[in-house]
Amino acid sequence: MISELVVDVQPKEVAIAVLEDKSLVELQKETHNVSFTVGNIYLGKVKKLMPGLNAAFIDVGYKKDAFLHYQDLGPNFNTQQKFLKQFLSDPQKMPIVSKFQIGQEIEKEGSISDVLKVGQEVFVQIAKEPISTKGPRLTSELSFAGRYIVLIPFSDKVSVSTKIKSNEERARLRQLIQSIKPKNFSVIVRTSAESKRVAELDHEMKTLLKRWEDNVVKVGKIKIPGIIYEETARTVALLRDIYNPSFQNIHVNDKDVHSQIKDYVSLIAPGQEGIVQLYTGELPIFDSLGITKQIKSLFGRTVTYKSGAYLIIEHTEAMHVIDVNSGNRSKSSDAQEKTAIDVNIAAADEIVRQLRLRDLGGIIVIDFIDMSEAANRQKLFEHINKAMASDRAKHNILPLSKFGLMQITRQRVRPEIDVKTSENCPTCLGTGRTKPSILFTDNLEVKIIRLSSKLKVKKFALHLHPFIAAFVTQGFFSLKRKWKLKYANGLKVIPDQSLAFLEYKFYDMDKNELDLKEEKETK
Repeated sequence: MISELVVDVQPKEVAIAVLEDKSLVELQKETHNVSFTVGNIYLGKVKKLMPGLNAAFIDVGYKKDAFLHYQDLGPNFNTQQKFLKQFLSDPQKMPIVSKFQIGQEIEKEGSISDVLKVGQEVFVQIAKEPISTKGPRLTSELSFAGRYIVLIPFSDKVSVSTKIKSNEERARLRQLIQSIKPKNFSVIVRTSAESKRVAELDHEMKTLLKRWEDNVVKVGKIKIPGIIYEETARTVALLRDIYNPSFQNIHVNDKDVHSQIKDYVSLIAPGQEGIVQLYTGELPIFDSLGITKQIKSLFGRTVTYKSGAYLIIEHTEAMHVIDVNSGNRSKSSDAQEKTAIDVNIAAADEIVRQLRLRDLGGIIVIDFIDMSEAANRQKLFEHINKAMASDRAKHNILPLSKFGLMQITRQRVRPEIDVKTSENCPTCLGTGRTKPSILFTDNLEVKIIRLSSKLKVKKFALHLHPFIAAFVTQGFFSLKRKWKLKYANGLKVIPDQSLAFLEYKFYDMDKNELDLKEEKETK
């Protein structure tokens, strides 16, 4: 399997697509003003205790107070608090964790009121981003994740990923990490560390330790609540989690992000920097690599996947419901069971893809086509378990019930991806009335005249739906050529699949949109 990463950097957001054999399997979008990212560490203040929930609400500077449950304090919370109090009492003299005395662990079934009080300062890390009307979910067990290991201060243990099956390799890694890790730091060895040399692990250990030391010094300087450590850029963080030797290409359309990714790849996979490629084409990068079309076809309520079969995906407040339909497949009695298992197996593959792609979380109920044979029901259950083995989100799958329903629970860390595939009419702007379509190009010409003559913009790009772009650029004496000769020689016409049929956008050379839209007309 060939994996590719495509990064589309725009002025307002960054979109990251993961392709497996040219098929879109993951899509992440993040606006540039999002500050509450999983992994960020804050010095917060206890705002309110909730003994009934055995939790507290913490002020970390978000409009909604963040939620911290007792079980997320971490066993060595008292040691961490002792370190913090000592540091805050004398900000000029930072305690050294390796020389600090690890205290007694808190009780596993204790009460939040015994450990926290209103107004108390606490170290917290974002475990789950704000979703809907809820604030961030927090943990006080701080961690710094790398490619091969995770470093946790105020503890002193070594854990090895259970996915590393070899007892000899597990023992080697445990002994190796014990010999190089700093005192009073726990280390979780990730699956990707299997067979790695001591030099690679030691280098990452030192990098993560320096990350802690460089950021914890901010405690004595920031205003509470305030951020202490900001997680790596989203692109690099995603790459850290999903990078594997099968990656053939990483395409980026921004020079700065290209440099960041190239530096990171040279760190985790020396010699592989060549797979990071800077995209300089005129077409939008997602259009050029066939991603926009996949997004339009995969995020609707109905998803067609094989020989006319299709899924219907519904979202409710409590769960997601997926209905499997055979479409126009054969339904004769002698072929019914075979049709059912064929459609269900294909549906399972598409459902697993949709879970990753939309990042669906919580409870997912799937209504597969009924199968009378128990062997086929077991085959489907085993198939979907195997297909979800590569899903990084924690999940649990139950066998089909007697009603033919399968239940899946899947961890949700970030808000689910929701892409609107229906398009609002860009011509009438929702009024139901439009100007004559034959005058559309005349309207574009007026906008170009305004840009070039009044606003003095000589170099800009006009993005149009591919059908309209083809009409504008057809022939030797095309409209595009006429506009370039008469008004702006620096005009470029770019086909853009993300636009509706009669929608248009103007951009300057720095990819900033020039707002020349029609205002909504009154009756």
